[in-house]
Amino acid sequence: MKVILLDNIKGVGKKDEVINASDGYARNYLLPKKLAVEANAENMNKLNNKKESANYKKDMEKQNAEELAKKIKGIMLKIKVKAGENGKIFGGVTSKEISENLKIQYNLNIDKKKIELKETIKTLGSFNVTIKLFEGITSNLKVEIISQ
Repeated sequence: MKVILLDNIKGVGKKDEVINASDGYARNYLLPKKLAVEANAENMNKLNNKKESANYKKDMEKQNAEELAKKIKGIMLKIKVKAGENGKIFGGVTSKEISENLKIQYNLNIDKKKIELKETIKTLGSFNVTIKLFEGITSNLKVEIISQ
């Protein structure tokens, strides 16, 4: 019997996968526990629509990420911090501060987890920061740390 899995089942298959299960296993275990539905025309149509919807959503996210990457390339983010006489910053500039400044100065919402900083910025000057926007889409942001 062909069934569509509604959940990941170890050793059987993943969610939304069409599998060929024995009649007894399907009727006595998968269907009563609502782990699967029969792969009839109606359910197959629902599955195909769900997959198309997910692909469309992923394409839209990718398109938005590409547009955002173009916006970010032209930005020179300036962050004012307190610094000592030798150019050392009190504390440091983290990805959270970069994210907050992007929102304040350019109205761009970028999650701090997407900003890749190898370590906290602790000196004045210009830095290139990589931002991962989507699978395979990254952008470089120029950040200038200046003293107040």
